[in-house]
Amino acid sequence: MKKLLFLLIIVLSTLKTQAQENEITTYYFIRHAEKERTDETNKNPNLNEKGTLRAEHWSTIFENVAFDAIYSTEYNRTIQTATPVALSKNLEVQFYDPNELFSEEFKIDTKGKTILIVGHSNTTPQFVNAILESDNYHEMEDTNNSNLYIVTIINNIKTDILLKIEL
Repeated sequence: MKKLLFLLIIVLSTLKTQAQENEITTYYFIRHAEKERTDETNKNPNLNEKGTLRAEHWSTIFENVAFDAIYSTEYNRTIQTATPVALSKNLEVQFYDPNELFSEEFKIDTKGKTILIVGHSNTTPQFVNAILESDNYHEMEDTNNSNLYIVTIINNIKTDILLKIEL
């Protein structure tokens, strides 16, 4: 019996050590929800009514995801898309520079965490590609606000999936 107990302790210790070594980083990427299009000269529009509904819908979609941080560009439409999720998780929206995607600092800061990133039709696929070190995804159609990209990294092995979440 003592040998069995000792063996069980060894096995559990080994599993715990392996779990610690298998650090998991998961990135969820979405584009901002539908924006106001009434003034084409406005470079920083707010969400329209459908966009506000979609932003709320994202918080429902992510209800069971334990985010460690939420990032957005510093535009009204991305902040307004990220805010319902951030409020539901009791997190503050942090900002990233869309001209500096997946910097070494961002990579280190987010390692081992679960992160939501809200971007734009051009930067979201670029950001995913930067993490994957590939060219899998291309610029989204301007009318596409439903893509959800999920990138998971375990022991430097990267997997990705693209889902369409309709409103």
